[in-house]
Amino acid sequence: MCQAHQSHDHEVASAAVSGVSVRVEDMTCGHCAGTIKSAIESSIPGAKVNANPEARLVSVEGADLARVREVIAQAGYTPDAASAHA
Repeated sequence: MCQAHQSHDHEVASAAVSGVSVRVEDMTCGHCAGTIKSAIESSIPGAKVNANPEARLVSVEGADLARVREVIAQAGYTPDAASAHA
């Protein structure tokens, strides 16, 4: 593999293990945050989750954005479509 591709592959791998943040407007209390955190941790083994109801922000390390949004929706909450990688 040429040097240019090795460098690109490393960047892609780094992005995959970095974090994603999702705004969840209907996460309004600690119970909501706990429900979302538990749902993500049980559905995505190894994910590190920080759910902040005051900021209405869920940050996850070790998972991709699409999967995090899917799990949040399955838990009964509405992930913001504009959320992105952190």
